Amino acid sequence: MRIHYLPAYEYQRQRWKNGLGWTREIARGPSPGDDYEWRLSIAEISQACPFSAFPGYQRTLVLLDGNGMRLRFADGRETLLEPPHGRIDFSGDQPLDCELLDGPTCDFNLIYRPDRLQAELHHRPLVGSMVFFPSPGGDWFVYLLSGWAQVKNGAALPRLSPGDTLQLTATAASADRVILDGAGEVLVIRLAPSA
Repeated sequence: MRIHYLPAYEYQRQRWKNGLGWTREIARGPSPGDDYEWRLSIAEISQACPFSAFPGYQRTLVLLDGNGMRLRFADGRETLLEPPHGRIDFSGDQPLDCELLDGPTCDFNLIYRPDRLQAELHHRPLVGSMVFFPSPGGDWFVYLLSGWAQVKNGAALPRLSPGDTLQLTATAASADRVILDGAGEVLVIRLAPSA
């Protein structure tokens, strides 16, 4: 089992594709270039603007901080993302604009190629222990929304603070498991090859 600790202070800050905002990239894979299959990041939105287009990708957006936003799609559909952790799933092919409701926001982004990957994102409380059983070829990511978390077994890793992420990858077929202890809230993301 490979456990990779991704502290928030190491996230790489970069411009959006359309140059109208900033994002802090948590991780991407498998390629470091633009032809990636998945990416996790945190968007910083300081003004009303169109979102970047990502043809061929599926997107999930979760509000992390701020008073929310209204998303307007080109087909006329509108969605409100409101505190505490409003969420939307949508195709990266769809043009859309955002309007901030009352000040800047920060938003968790999962983007992936649905023709290559299956992806799940869950918002969960962390009360005591959470057990993960990674399978070969797939990855789990745990993003700490609030509180604290610590890997209990087999790894001398730092205690997680809000904004930190763990990546759990199985290196071979095994019964390995990872136990995460803590108190707070997490986003749990599972990525696996498409069947």
